[in-house]
Amino acid sequence: MTSTAPRLRPSLVRRAPGLEVERRHWDAGRSVVVGVDEVGRGAWAGPLTVGAAVVPTDRRVYKIRDSKMLTEVEREALFARIASWCVAWAVGHADAAECDELGMSEAQRLAASRAIAGLGVTPDHVLVDGKWDFVSVSDSTGTDRIVRGDATCLSISAASILAKVTRDRIMRAEAEHYPSWSFEHNKGYPGPRHKAALQYVGPSAIHRRSWVFMDYLPWTGIPRYHRPNPQLSLFDEETGGQPTR
Repeated sequence: MTSTAPRLRPSLVRRAPGLEVERRHWDAGRSVVVGVDEVGRGAWAGPLTVGAAVVPTDRRVYKIRDSKMLTEVEREALFARIASWCVAWAVGHADAAECDELGMSEAQRLAASRAIAGLGVTPDHVLVDGKWDFVSVSDSTGTDRIVRGDATCLSISAASILAKVTRDRIMRAEAEHYPSWSFEHNKGYPGPRHKAALQYVGPSAIHRRSWVFMDYLPWTGIPRYHRPNPQLSLFDEETGGQPTR
């Protein structure tokens, strides 16, 4: 894939995320402001992934957008530029087995803690996409929850691309080991070919076997996984992991 920054489609030109939130914290003396976003919560296979990014105060990389707004080629083209631009960045994962054993909420916390630990710097403040704080670094580190932060906050947008590209690369690599499920195309999310493969072949070793879709598969000798002391949230029970990204 090309490493040249893509020309933005007209629909994206006026939808750039900004630095208003970051500047407010920088002005208050918080120099290490971390943007955090997750990807893969709605997938049926593969890891849950959290990206963390610290952007510089004095330089910009243009054409960054919420990862969901960009095509795969556009995200790949931006990845190296964002990675070299960030003061620090890291990606953390919770694999499929950890998602099953812990439940999605705790798996998200685990992936976030791994991402934060991988930064190599101590956060002064964290900006989280969405309504739920799944980071909570410490009592002394504040957290802002920002609805649509991946579209409006530059450090969260950067984190979203770093997380999405990293996870997509993992799933393309896994496709070589698990060709029946077309992971190179669906990245573990449900789709017609993925669902058909589950009906005929059953789950792979990287499927999340605690999820509701397991109840609707022909008997393959692999039962749905149930945690001994389930901590499954109401969201997880009702949706069975329907895609959110």
